Amino acid sequence: MELTVDELAARAGVSVRTVRFYAGRGLLPPPRLRGRTGLYGADHLARLELVRELQALGLTLAAIEKHLEKIPLDAPPEDLALQRALLSPWAPEVPEDLDRHELDRRAGRHLDDDTLKRLEALGVVELGAAGLGVAEPGAAGLGADDAVRVVSPALLGISAELAALPMPLDTLIASHEAVERYTTELAAELQGVFQDTVVRPYRERGRPPAERDQLLELTNKLKPLMIQSLVTSFQRAVDRAIRNSVPHD
Repeated sequence: MELTVDELAARAGVSVRTVRFYAGRGLLPPPRLRGRTGLYGADHLARLELVRELQALGLTLAAIEKHLEKIPLDAPPEDLALQRALLSPWAPEVPEDLDRHELDRRAGRHLDDDTLKRLEALGVVELGAAGLGVAEPGAAGLGADDAVRVVSPALLGISAELAALPMPLDTLIASHEAVERYTTELAAELQGVFQDTVVRPYRERGRPPAERDQLLELTNKLKPLMIQSLVTSFQRAVDRAIRNSVPHD
């Protein structure tokens, strides 16, 4: 693969200015020169994609630089792809801006202004930019063309169903906060276990190519299996909690 800086930027989905900025910060190795033209390869593209993955995780530029210091500039694309795969099971969702029609379609139901306000209180959508969150009683809500930022697209459907239940908002918020608190702690603990017992030994063994392929396959399967395990375990825990709440006398 031999790409000009314009072609590299287009493939990575960034601007040429961004590529040059990253190169100036040492996040990319120097291009190979053909005459006066700099040519970039698969390793440059893989490193750019890794930088974008780290940005999606919310890391600052300083933190990204510190992370990339551990990866040699001559690391092959396969090693950089593995780095991205190791991050992907723990990467957050990307927010989306949707109009009312698309929002209703994604949610599988019509979301009136009151339901949207409840979803905003749950942290699933953001309405402040559209003014709905501060509208006076009786004032018009969002129009059909107004955009709503969906912070968690994966939670939109189930959260819309919860928000439509005739349940006090305080109950929904408390439940949501409890789930967020414990799942965040669980994800951090699981990620730590994976790093300590799988990734670190792989690095200490010198990153064998054969093990790299196995690790890539493992990371691709990890997230869906962990989610299935978590859902099943939570269902069993709920059943136990219900049984324990029923008087035995």
